[in-house]
Amino acid sequence: MPLDKANESKASLKNWIPLGLLMLGLGAFFYFDLGRYLSFEALREHRDSLLNWKEAHLAAAILSFMGLYIIAITFSVPGAVFITLLGGFLFGPILGTLLVVVSATLGACIIFLVVKTSLGSFLKTKTTAWFDKMQAGFEQNSFNYLLSIRLVPLFPFWAVNIIPALLNMPLRTYALATFLGIIPGSFVYVLVGNGLGAVLDKNETPNLSVLFEPTVLIPILCLAGLSLLPILYKRYKKAHD
Repeated sequence: MPLDKANESKASLKNWIPLGLLMLGLGAFFYFDLGRYLSFEALREHRDSLLNWKEAHLAAAILSFMGLYIIAITFSVPGAVFITLLGGFLFGPILGTLLVVVSATLGACIIFLVVKTSLGSFLKTKTTAWFDKMQAGFEQNSFNYLLSIRLVPLFPFWAVNIIPALLNMPLRTYALATFLGIIPGSFVYVLVGNGLGAVLDKNETPNLSVLFEPTVLIPILCLAGLSLLPILYKRYKKAHD
């Protein structure tokens, strides 16, 4: 094998290592049944210990919570909603929302970079005409597209982390649209988590469908619609020029 091709193969293999590590991490999560720690039963059992530790070591609690959230988003493990509720339970609505949004954005940026590194060069040789057309359209209005998708709580968070990377979206635009787009939904769940103590006292589970109630969902959908107005205006102007 020529030297250039050998070096190219090694570089290609290195690009796949981060994605492989993420897959191994996700597999380990299920193999060791780590999801049992992200449950209301576990929270009910360790509730007092968590609150006492948070009161005694606030900075460490904040960093630990952010680290846990970033890992959960990076490895795309189930349980992000529970951790969001936990943020409201431990830190209240304002600080809890800030920690959740910052951590989720950082985790989303990591998976974005991993996917872009591992699959970006591969897709360049495999793309079809329809993919190129979709990529061109997304690049023209990437911020508004992603912002609207992030605002609407109907799309899986992990999927929305991956697709922009495949469409070659700039990282800065991706991070800003993610940060702003997840604020409303995160705030709603953090508010639910803030009242989690009373729910646990009654030996109940919180109402996680609150985000889809009309009084909550309609305003969020309106925000998503507003974020699409610049795109619609561009198309209207282009059609009438």
